[in-house]
Amino acid sequence: MKNLAKILRVNKKKFVLFISIYSFFFVSLTLIFQFQLKQEKADLLLFGKTADENDKTSLVSFIPLLSLESIFSKNNYFVEKLPPEETITLITTGDIIPARTVNFKMAQYNNFPYPFEKTAEFLKTSNLTLINLEAPLIKNCPLTNTGMIFCGDKRFVEGLIYADIDIVNLANNHALNYGIEGVNQTINLLNKNKILFTGFPINELTVKKIKDNKLGFLGWNLLNDFSEIEVLDTIKKAKEKVDLLIVSLHWGAEYEYYPSPWQKDLAHKIINQGADLIVGNHAHRIQPIEIYKNKLIIYAHGNFIFDQEWSQETKTGFITKIVFYQSKIVGLEVLPVFISDFSQPAFLEGEKKEQVINKLKEISLSF
Repeated sequence: MKNLAKILRVNKKKFVLFISIYSFFFVSLTLIFQFQLKQEKADLLLFGKTADENDKTSLVSFIPLLSLESIFSKNNYFVEKLPPEETITLITTGDIIPARTVNFKMAQYNNFPYPFEKTAEFLKTSNLTLINLEAPLIKNCPLTNTGMIFCGDKRFVEGLIYADIDIVNLANNHALNYGIEGVNQTINLLNKNKILFTGFPINELTVKKIKDNKLGFLGWNLLNDFSEIEVLDTIKKAKEKVDLLIVSLHWGAEYEYYPSPWQKDLAHKIINQGADLIVGNHAHRIQPIEIYKNKLIIYAHGNFIFDQEWSQETKTGFITKIVFYQSKIVGLEVLPVFISDFSQPAFLEGEKKEQVINKLKEISLSF
């Protein structure tokens, strides 16, 4: 009997130990499963889906947040897997100034789409292409290769049509070089050719519907006196009317690689008020890309079409192709360009392309 009691006590201890170990592993596995479930649900909610829509969300639950690391590592394979009928693509460019030698070259060749001939094929690949047009398009624009009073021949609109440009920002420091009459001629030309514009009249929202999404566009020239309160209030009200809000800004100092502290501060305020994307220009030099609260800020693209042949920096720029999915920016492609013949950009390849991307990466990560 004593031996039997001893055996039972030993087996009881083993049984208790077994139950304890089993319970530990069961609870651990349950907690891990619950954590994964919560994480997956959080990922799905990030893209505006609910967990009972697994047939649609299984594809997007692994999409990472946009980051500088993902942009410059070219780790955008997941974007290609998104359903194209649900994505929206937007191309943005640097400064376009069809004046001075650019205008002279087009007239000389009698070829007004000439500046776009090496890039138009790519510009046509997006749902929308947004440019900064930094000169009025007028009749009888004088031919000159000097001066700071800019205009472009009205026939430059042939180039805009050829490149399938969809929307033009008119808010910049050369828009009024030929007075309000020059602006009106430009607007009439754009309207006639069904090209949208923003930035004039000031604070006016332009809306374009793409795939059941309302995209709103606002533009400001911040080189002159402006009301920050008015800008921020306009953005807040505009966001209530659209799904995505893109703000074009002409700002900052020329020929600098870095924007000023006030630009960064204002950019963050603009994002806080509801902007999804800030498209900056004016520096005539590439400037950083910043991700702030999962929104995108491009401080300056450099030049795209301009006659500043006097330095490598002013002949170099980049364009971007931005991918939106469910009202979020999920992808960004950077394509460096280089201007030749005072007027015509072309895409860089190989080592020269990598040099520009590495410079952009350097200034973006150090900003």
